[in-house]
Amino acid sequence: MRPWFQLARISNLPTAWTNVTAAWLLAGGALFDVRLGWLILAGSLLYIGGMILNDAADVKFDRLHRKERPIPRGQVSLREAWVVGAAMLLAGATIAAVTGANPKITAFLAGGIVLYDLYHKQWAGSVIIMGACRLLLYMMAASAVVPFNPDSFMLVLPYAVALGFYIVGITVAARLEHKGGVLPVPTAMLAFALLYTPAIFCAMRFASSGGSLMQVGVLGVFALLVAYATQSLRKGGPAIGKAVGWLLAGIVVVDALAVATVSVPLTLGFIALTPLLRLWQRWVAAT
Repeated sequence: MRPWFQLARISNLPTAWTNVTAAWLLAGGALFDVRLGWLILAGSLLYIGGMILNDAADVKFDRLHRKERPIPRGQVSLREAWVVGAAMLLAGATIAAVTGANPKITAFLAGGIVLYDLYHKQWAGSVIIMGACRLLLYMMAASAVVPFNPDSFMLVLPYAVALGFYIVGITVAARLEHKGGVLPVPTAMLAFALLYTPAIFCAMRFASSGGSLMQVGVLGVFALLVAYATQSLRKGGPAIGKAVGWLLAGIVVVDALAVATVSVPLTLGFIALTPLLRLWQRWVAAT
């Protein structure tokens, strides 16, 4: 099973769970609603399907530059990867739609995943699609709670956008992980600005409406995590991979910022996941 776990980048899967849960709660959903469980399953299948298809689409590159991946090593056939990845993507989209998620948002999410998988190596602008996929995952989960109209989503959308920017920042940095280079100054400035977006948004929100001690504490944790990661990014070379690993684990902290006003136990649980995800990455790489 480990080759499939590697294809699925399973160590990063819990971030999809926290994304869906945070969006659901922000939109007014109940934590113990059975539909949340189905949406988490849908998000998991969409994530895993997209990751498997990513390796299937990158097989030519991986055979030259990443021979340790399961498909070049012959542990999983290319045909199996295409079939299983596509089936999971379709199953995830179907479950989400049946559960009540907006069909258009769900279709855009599935389409964005496929578009990124097919063109991310050829098109630098695909980093925007990656960020949009996480944004759409948030909005898909939220759409299952309330009717689809702009006013209903105004509580969820800012957090979804902040997460999307954060993901773009990670993706910009991750592109150099396997090149072993140093981030050029303009690229570094862009990545750092994007990575701090959730903190900037929440700080502005707290300044205008007041923030609880819990919210301020989570904001501090997130700022420290990003500061540590950006220090590693500045070093370049192998340190980029370490930084990207922490930033990916930090996705759950972004979700903790989102739910800090909704559920204290979940907020603490999301934060506690961060070091666990980092440890899990040692067994199955997240990139």
